Amino acid sequence: MSRLLKLCLFATGFAGIVAEFVLGTLASYFLGNAVLQWTLIISLMLFAMGVGSRLSRYLVSHLLDTFAVLEYALSLLCGASVLIAYTLSPFVNNVGVVIYPLAIAIGLLIGMEIPLIARVNSAYEELRVNIASVMESDYYGALFGGLFFAFVGLPYLGLTYTPLFLATLNFVIASLFLFRCRASLYAPRLLLGLAVSVGAGLFGLGLWAEPIVLYGEQALYRDTVILVKQTRYQRIVMTRWQDDYWLFINGKEQFSSYDEERYHEPLVHPALALLGHREEVLILGGGDGLALREVLKYPDVRRVTLVDLDPEMTDLASSHPVLMRLNRGSLNDPRVTVVNEDAFSFLLGTTHLFDAIIIDLPDPSSIELSRLYSLEFYRLSRKHLKRGGALVTQATSPFFSLKAFLSIVKTLAKAGFSVLPYHNHVPTLGEWGFVLGVDATLMDPSTLKENVPRLPFEDVETRFLNQEAMISMVHFGKGIFETEVKVNRQSAPVLQEYYRKGRWEIY
Repeated sequence: MSRLLKLCLFATGFAGIVAEFVLGTLASYFLGNAVLQWTLIISLMLFAMGVGSRLSRYLVSHLLDTFAVLEYALSLLCGASVLIAYTLSPFVNNVGVVIYPLAIAIGLLIGMEIPLIARVNSAYEELRVNIASVMESDYYGALFGGLFFAFVGLPYLGLTYTPLFLATLNFVIASLFLFRCRASLYAPRLLLGLAVSVGAGLFGLGLWAEPIVLYGEQALYRDTVILVKQTRYQRIVMTRWQDDYWLFINGKEQFSSYDEERYHEPLVHPALALLGHREEVLILGGGDGLALREVLKYPDVRRVTLVDLDPEMTDLASSHPVLMRLNRGSLNDPRVTVVNEDAFSFLLGTTHLFDAIIIDLPDPSSIELSRLYSLEFYRLSRKHLKRGGALVTQATSPFFSLKAFLSIVKTLAKAGFSVLPYHNHVPTLGEWGFVLGVDATLMDPSTLKENVPRLPFEDVETRFLNQEAMISMVHFGKGIFETEVKVNRQSAPVLQEYYRKGRWEIY
């Protein structure tokens, strides 16, 4: 009996930690600001566990029956949590009003279970052993749950089926407990009916899970969702309206085929046209292959290394018909080497030098992404440039988040670059910023600003970019550079806060 109780507690710890991670990931996806959402979810759940532990003192009779009810309730709530959030998301302005109560409810159930099992198990073990073994089982379950979520649940089952898996695990163990302890239960028939009902409910959730999630997913986007893919690192969604396509990562637009050239051509061509030699190019990010498409237009480019963290993104870009048509099969070009690694780790681990480094990473919306716009990152990048080489980075929107844009400019200059900030209007994204950098010992900013608009952009095939467009891009409105900002450092990551306080609600 004692072993069975510990197995139940192991399953509870497993389910509890996975539920925390699922809801934290879901809240980050819906609401952004991952650090804040994970902090809130885990804090609320731990607080609720404390409240549940306090409430358990009022459970004084029929403890085995009560425990079975709590187990089945936890199974059903865990299994339905994500589907509840997706179902209600179209009807609420802030889906946090759904996700946070779910976290609290799951925490309450877990908090009530742990002391309840300890009390039941006290009949089989002395206090010293009982408390230690109960907590041990719960913590071991949490460890295995965390490993499961990171390496199996999220990458293979996704947010849709991971909760259903842990709910089914809890249900099976609760049913085993019900069978083994049926003679000691106060209302075995009633509990058997509850078990059948919960089992049927989980089966129904399994059948309807995907349509429910697609319904909720579609409500987040104006256009028809044609692809949803949850990877270990991010959620990829593609939508279509008439003949155009949009790609979103974690709910944020990455590009639209309607106007993507107004982003990718300014990102790539000023840096490459500036160079007298461009045999070897490094692209950090850009897993969709669109910036790579622009790089490969230069016949003297002999080798391109594309570093993108997510292998599923680069696999999609090299095999999905829509993406391959847009990027012209760039990832399958023999000159290209794809490396699926963190950009910072790649630079730390390589000794290779490049003529140009093109940084096409997501916006610095989290601390993790902010480090890829840090002083340390730019100094490291500079070490990997050949003499006379150039670096360019996308730098978020100077309209929606001016301080974030200016912080990137200032940080790149602090890293030893002469910088040229410029911008372009991309209809589906709004005003967007870029920063071009060259070694400050070789060219000063005024010379850079004078030379770039005169570059021979007509020598390469473009849909939008020419000299006249470039002249307008390097000029900004009145007072833009008078705003005071700080350098973004790993030890003082100000950029994420600048970005978060931007006027994104206008967009």
